[in-house]
Amino acid sequence: MKRRHHKTNYLSYDVVILLPVLFLTGIGVAMVYSASSAIALHDYGNEYYFFTKQLIFAGLGLFGMLVCRYIPYRLYRNLTYVMVAGALVLLGIVLIKGMGHEVKGAVRWIQFNGFRFQPVEFARFALIVFMGYSLTKKQDDIESFSIGFMPHVMVLLVFSVLILLQPDYGSVAIFWMMAWLIMFAGRVRLSQLSLSAMVFVLPAAVVLILSSDYRLKRCLSFLDPWQYPKDEGYQVIHSLMGFGSGGLWGKGFGQGYQKLFYLPDPHTDFIFSVIGEEGGLRWVLIVMFLYLVILWRGLGIARSKRDFFGSLLALGITISIALQAVINMGVNLSLLPTKGLTLPFLSYGGSSLVINLALIGVLMNIWASQKQ
Repeated sequence: MKRRHHKTNYLSYDVVILLPVLFLTGIGVAMVYSASSAIALHDYGNEYYFFTKQLIFAGLGLFGMLVCRYIPYRLYRNLTYVMVAGALVLLGIVLIKGMGHEVKGAVRWIQFNGFRFQPVEFARFALIVFMGYSLTKKQDDIESFSIGFMPHVMVLLVFSVLILLQPDYGSVAIFWMMAWLIMFAGRVRLSQLSLSAMVFVLPAAVVLILSSDYRLKRCLSFLDPWQYPKDEGYQVIHSLMGFGSGGLWGKGFGQGYQKLFYLPDPHTDFIFSVIGEEGGLRWVLIVMFLYLVILWRGLGIARSKRDFFGSLLALGITISIALQAVINMGVNLSLLPTKGLTLPFLSYGGSSLVINLALIGVLMNIWASQKQ
């Protein structure tokens, strides 16, 4: 009987997922310039300040994607605990006074010699790898509460506490939704997932919301942002004004009005609104379609893998990107409460862009790896 072995096709690329990612990255670089030029000129005296940095980030990210395309994905299985430990150390360093960099009251970055890095982006990948490795290893006892469920939740809780201390509630929400979906795919009992969500997760979320007037108003403002036009509803109102004024065809590249010191963070959290104003509904639909292609292809890669670890890894990468995109677009359209999450491949930000492009490289390596 012929022995099966793993073989990776190193000369091929999955263009079905590569092309949408490249297209979104290109749109992102262009729109970062359009959305940020006025702010950059006002704050730094250089309209190309954010554009130049985003161009560099895109170059680094594409290089990272190329490198990760050729790193055998099974290597991450052997590095699982090293990655988890490294992520926890980085998240802890952020909280050390003098080490973390504060922006708008949140300490989420490590800054060294002008270089700024957001550890939560690497932590997201580390958590995906851990979930994939641990769930694969424990398949024989996966229905056991103490083996299949609790260890994963405990690791998730440690990550969550460190991230909440920054604070970064949006990333915590992403982590929990992502982990729950991976555990569901990893055959953890649905009764354990649903019961724990109702008994612990939802009450904890409610307590966090009710314990702060600011967070409560944010949750309520998306229902009727015009009730809070000068504070919690301000961002959403101007975001919706951008979409509304863009109409079907848009005002044209660079011709948007809301980005001119009306819409806060137009090049980061609300870049989708700028796309809606300048590109109109047609470009909004194009962007959504590109994300749908990535989601469809990523799920297809996850389903096609015979290696369970590879399937869970592909699933985790895909849904982590998809969840960020859905939440960001939902916030921009006032369908979800305001959260400070970037739009993958489009928003300004080095950590997010570089890590997400690298994750696409990992996804393409999983696709290229075949059992023969």
